[in-house]
Amino acid sequence: MKSLPRRAVLAALAWSLAGGAALAQQPPISGREFAELSPAVPINTGDRIEVLEFFYYGCPVCYEAQPHIAKWLMRAGPDIALIRVPAAFTESSESFARTFYTLSAMNQIARLHWPIYDNHHFDGRQLNEEKNIVEWVASNGVDKDKFTTLWHSPEIEAQVASAKKALDTYQVKGVPSFVVDGKYITSAKMAGSTREMVRVVEYLVGRAAAERKKQ
Repeated sequence: MKSLPRRAVLAALAWSLAGGAALAQQPPISGREFAELSPAVPINTGDRIEVLEFFYYGCPVCYEAQPHIAKWLMRAGPDIALIRVPAAFTESSESFARTFYTLSAMNQIARLHWPIYDNHHFDGRQLNEEKNIVEWVASNGVDKDKFTTLWHSPEIEAQVASAKKALDTYQVKGVPSFVVDGKYITSAKMAGSTREMVRVVEYLVGRAAAERKKQ
């Protein structure tokens, strides 16, 4: 049997790779890479597309997603309103939710959001425990007493309760998950990876923007 010419083999390989790449970039499919919320949930972000990020600091997949999310946000521009919602499924995740809202109230979350992931996952600081997080924020220039008071305050308690309710409202089953404009939900599990999840989010943002223009 004659072997195929080298040029023919290379051409076939190139065609196969190109076809695979094209297939990978096909639009996400409803019911597979994302789901449509029914009924849709009202939003309050005005002209900007609302994007809710449901996360948990103790979740390694949420941590893995952060670089992809950061890169997407640099491309997304000011027409996107990203709202982070800490998923309070357990006692540990509720502790992290309190920390997120406390640091947000103190205008420190932009600076410390990513370091919380880093120190919890790589340094073994167990920042889900109150005494550890209090020591950690103090070592990062945050007023220890003010942080502790806010952490236990009714204001933060109410925000955590609201975050818990949002899990049911948006039908969130796991993290990381994203809800786009109150209409669509996707997750790393649905999309297949954190990178693909962000690609699906970007697609859904474009879809939601196009739908708004038709209204």
